[in-house]
Amino acid sequence: MRITRLFTGSDNQSHFDELEIQLESRGPLGFFTEPTSVKAFFFREVPAKYQYTWHNVVCREYVITIEGMAEIEVSSGDKRRFGKGDVLLAEDISGQGHKTRVIGNKPWRQAFITLE
Repeated sequence: MRITRLFTGSDNQSHFDELEIQLESRGPLGFFTEPTSVKAFFFREVPAKYQYTWHNVVCREYVITIEGMAEIEVSSGDKRRFGKGDVLLAEDISGQGHKTRVIGNKPWRQAFITLE
């Protein structure tokens, strides 16, 4: 399973990376990752046309898009779009941060799983 990672590099700028999440077979139950402790879980919805200029995440967190689409831009100008089912591991808690904007006419609905 591949997910996108958003992190602060040694240059104090935000960057994207792709992570391969390892899954292990548990027979007829399917494939699983190792369990990870979490701090909190919550849902969020922002309206269509929402834009948020440069910012950082407060803590490491998974952001799972449930509905809608958003575009995230990092310091280099690289942009990635996240739609239904996409998973982002956001870790850019320092540095310049990233920009976020909702694409299209639907709200962007997400599930957040905070790790710290």
